[in-house]
Amino acid sequence: MIHNYRWRQSLAKGEPKYDALEQKLFAGPVITAPTITIGSDFDGAAADGAPYAKKFSGKYSHRTLKGIGHNVPQEAPQAFADAVVAADGLTSA
Repeated sequence: MIHNYRWRQSLAKGEPKYDALEQKLFAGPVITAPTITIGSDFDGAAADGAPYAKKFSGKYSHRTLKGIGHNVPQEAPQAFADAVVAADGLTSA
């Protein structure tokens, strides 16, 4: 776990076999798949999803949940399940 934080802050090297994939993701490709993102009041300025909404070009929705942290499935299981079901509906609409 500590290595992950060090890697994310560019303090440690990542796994070389994923370098090509990392470069592709770093380019920030637009995501065309129907998507629902989830944030919380814990996320500060990013809670409303605005900072990354432009990364999605397909059907898109964002939900802000109050009083949860980063582990949405555990901290808000019903809201998470509702978002999964709603995302599935985005694909069949």
